[in-house]
Amino acid sequence: MKATSDGIFQGENPLNSALPLAILQICVVVVLTRVLAFVLRPLRQPRVIAEIIGGILLGPSALGRSTVFLNTVFPKQSLTVLDTLANIGLLYFLFLVGLELDLRAIRRTGSSALVIAIAGISLPFIMGIGTSFVLQHTVARGVPRGPGFVLAAFFLLRPVLTWMARRSPEGEPVKELYICATLAIVLAAGFATDTIGIHALFGAFIVGIIVPKDGPFAGVLLEKVEDLISGLFLPLYFVSSGLKTDVMTIKGGRSWALLVLVVGTACFGKIGGTLAASLIVRVPLREALTLGFLMNTKGLVELIVLNIGKDRHVLNDETFAIHVLMALITTFITTPVVMAIYKPARRGPPYKNRAVQRASPNDEFRMMACFHSTRNIPTIINLMESSRGTRKRGITVYAMHLVELSERSSAISMVHKARRNGMPFWNRRRNGDGDGDQLVVAFETYQQLSRVSIRAMTAISDLHTMHEDVVTSAHQKRAALIVLPFHKLHQMDGHMESLGDQYQHINQRVLHHAPCSVAILVDRGLGGAAQVAASDVSYTIVAIFFGGRDDREALAYGMRMVEHPGIGLHVLRFSPQSGTSDRAADDTFLEDFRTKVANGNESVQYEEKPAEEKAEVVEAIKAAGRCNLFLVGQGTSRMPLADRSTDCPELGPVGGYLALPEFSTVASVLVMKQYDPTAKHYDLVEEVAELAVDVDTPGPSNRGTNASFRAG
Repeated sequence: MKATSDGIFQGENPLNSALPLAILQICVVVVLTRVLAFVLRPLRQPRVIAEIIGGILLGPSALGRSTVFLNTVFPKQSLTVLDTLANIGLLYFLFLVGLELDLRAIRRTGSSALVIAIAGISLPFIMGIGTSFVLQHTVARGVPRGPGFVLAAFFLLRPVLTWMARRSPEGEPVKELYICATLAIVLAAGFATDTIGIHALFGAFIVGIIVPKDGPFAGVLLEKVEDLISGLFLPLYFVSSGLKTDVMTIKGGRSWALLVLVVGTACFGKIGGTLAASLIVRVPLREALTLGFLMNTKGLVELIVLNIGKDRHVLNDETFAIHVLMALITTFITTPVVMAIYKPARRGPPYKNRAVQRASPNDEFRMMACFHSTRNIPTIINLMESSRGTRKRGITVYAMHLVELSERSSAISMVHKARRNGMPFWNRRRNGDGDGDQLVVAFETYQQLSRVSIRAMTAISDLHTMHEDVVTSAHQKRAALIVLPFHKLHQMDGHMESLGDQYQHINQRVLHHAPCSVAILVDRGLGGAAQVAASDVSYTIVAIFFGGRDDREALAYGMRMVEHPGIGLHVLRFSPQSGTSDRAADDTFLEDFRTKVANGNESVQYEEKPAEEKAEVVEAIKAAGRCNLFLVGQGTSRMPLADRSTDCPELGPVGGYLALPEFSTVASVLVMKQYDPTAKHYDLVEEVAELAVDVDTPGPSNRGTNASFRAG
């Protein structure tokens, strides 16, 4: 096949040329695997399942049974090019795998994890040897045994890679020459190992292992390579494997019995060995069984080994198909089984202050402020500054960066770096390693210039379980208030652009499970796009009060904010409707507010308005003038103020209206829901009074450290 086509206008079929055909093959593979990944998403299956199934479907087991399809899209003369592209992608993917592997982590995992890992490898290996004799005397009769394997020598490469890593300091871009040189070294290592009779993939893998993990060098390599390799080239390998997999070769009772034997051996050996070792080191039964199923997953590495065996005639067609189906079955069952048996029991001691409104207002105020990106940071910091108050026991803020855990190598690498002693929590950053989150710097700087104690945190988890990280961390930190970012971002033209329904669902789940009060921040740039110095703070805050528990919580927060000398508070109290159940509590709270806060305070303005008609309420709110922030309760008894549905029930009837772009394009909104101890709760943390209280409180002695970094 020649490389390029002269085109259909010259009477030539483009699919008879290598490049157009390769482009078509890549497009077919990517589209099919992405569609399958979308279809399998409700089953919570990883993308590798979709890629394995896609490869099988394109092979002789399904679509490939059509000779027209096979000869048009995957003709025999094109397979060499396809396999070459697939193996180049695989070469760099194994390099990425090695890049993620930090051998120092093995020393930090502890003896229990090491025992479990060894047991999970040894028992299935021993059982696999026994199964291999059965296969050799049945479907694999006459097939030669694979050679043993000797790995040597990466000592010559490591000094070169270390030199390049040291010349790539934190905060400076990595030179393009170093990136190019490293990628060339990967190819050279693959060539060298292939020359001495070892598969080229292992050379690339070893290069990835020996790349220094300190500093930005390894991270930049990941970011440069992973999307192209994982998105385009890696799926080609699954198709290359699928074209060799013919499920129809598994015929008769003997073949299906062997499939059951192989699957049973793989499951029993891996799950049994891991379970036994876990129980020996006193891991609870549910967690031990979960570890066994997680260790039982198969994926790309298994397919690589199977393809090596197939190419070197260690496995025939039937044996290869049996093992591919085994890898697919064992991986497919992992997610539903783990979700069914693993119910993580989080336990913590009860605590008292779970709301802004409290009997002892001078108690320490603990707040967890969550954010998705750097766009939220200036507003979060300005909100902290506005909330610090003047009381002796001030405010402690836990700033949590919410990061989605994806299947990208860089995200998984972040999880690995977050682990300490094998546990999914870490409490401090190693000094001088340069791996700190750059987003933390802003909070550390603000802490040094203010009276606010701040602990920067990061939660890396799936979007479906991210609320668990927020809720459990808030309980662990004994927070009185969780501040969540609204799922829509303010744009320059005043409109709001949604991040997606999944981010909205995170907020709704936190509201459902929270152990304390919750506030949702509609960020329109409180204080502008940069942090405002304490001496320059000049905000006007409007608290809208209809009545009820949530409105009292919003006003209680406003009472704390107005202690700041640069903040003015305007309270709009709308006349309560007849028959309001909380009327007495509202009157008592407002009387206390007028007596202790409003009287004689020029920074506070209090006025009452009628609330009979919606138009009157809207007019009164608009007449309040331009302000920087609205405070409003979520569960007010008011009917919705908006003329149309806002699709944001978490904001309530008033907050939903204030968040509309036609109402305001400059004023941020903080919608608050007070923790109700009398309501039914769906707690994610079991409260046990006997547990010792271990609260991670930031202070001067541990300033600038990260805490409670959970990988979900």
